[in-house]
Amino acid sequence: MRKLVLSEVHESIGGKMVEFAGYLMPVQYSDGVKLEHKTVRESVGVFDVSHMGEVFVSGSNSLDFLQYITSNDVSKLSPGKVQYTCLPNDSGGIVDDFLLYMIEENTYLLVVNASNMQKDLDWINSHNTFDCKIDNQSDNYSLLAVQGPRSIELLQELTDVNLTEIKYYNFKIGSIAGVEDVILSRTGYTGEIGFELYVRNEDTRTLWDALFSTKIQMKAIGLAARDTLRLEKGFCLYGNDINDTTSPIEAGLGWITKFNKAFVNSENLKIQKEEGTSRKLVGIELVEKGIARKDYPIIDKEGNQIGVITSGTMSPTLNKAIAMGYVSTKFSSVHSEVYIQVRKKKIKSKIVSLPFVK
Repeated sequence: MRKLVLSEVHESIGGKMVEFAGYLMPVQYSDGVKLEHKTVRESVGVFDVSHMGEVFVSGSNSLDFLQYITSNDVSKLSPGKVQYTCLPNDSGGIVDDFLLYMIEENTYLLVVNASNMQKDLDWINSHNTFDCKIDNQSDNYSLLAVQGPRSIELLQELTDVNLTEIKYYNFKIGSIAGVEDVILSRTGYTGEIGFELYVRNEDTRTLWDALFSTKIQMKAIGLAARDTLRLEKGFCLYGNDINDTTSPIEAGLGWITKFNKAFVNSENLKIQKEEGTSRKLVGIELVEKGIARKDYPIIDKEGNQIGVITSGTMSPTLNKAIAMGYVSTKFSSVHSEVYIQVRKKKIKSKIVSLPFVK
């Protein structure tokens, strides 16, 4: 079990540490999930997501290489821009979803899911016929995600970089809290304004302490609230809503799947795009009392299984039970009536548009 650089800090402030993707991670703190969730929606909080992987790809053919192994159009990037994309596999599924940063010409950064780290590296290296340098720097970087409507106000106290000038899915490399060469990225997985700060391990504690020294009160937020926040926004979680067997088209990720180029399995995915898929990932709101959990069956009125839940929770913002899951396409229209099978009970639900929280 691997520990974060700040593991002892999390424990000292009441962090409940659990195993996640091979790391001991803070799942929540003493305030509890609901209050942490509310803090990010209404003020500002910080997540230690240093388990994420950082892999640099460089070389004169790096653009062509990344165009081939990723679904999105890398040619749209310029230095200082970020792209959400995925690695399609040969059988129609997804190896991983990740953020792709263009650092400078012929140098890119892939920020990948910790649980897929080795699988991603194996996949990337196996397709590297482009003579690119693959440099896994995951062990040298930490990642702090400062999220919430007051995030810019808080961070601006600590840096001379004009954060309001950095647009969504853009970044700058600069100094913050006296720490040099931090990637200040206007990204996050909460649906709120925020920045993700990539910092070398030796500077992580300095930056963490500085975040808690400003005029604005900062709260540490755990993985549980990160999950409820992303689900309210309809963001996919790898291992739940997308995996090696789900295609980006049926997962509603057609917007990151560009067919103006050839990429791994693009011919088959293009057919899916044109002809449609047999199932779709949808948002579900429970009409009757209950909570849908991962792998619960989705059934029709007659009790026939038509799909499966991939993520579910009680939304702290809406105070309603919400879920995402795959259903047969004919049941995927908004307002369609479906049921969730919970043991011997079937809970009346309906298909709703995403995101749950606008």
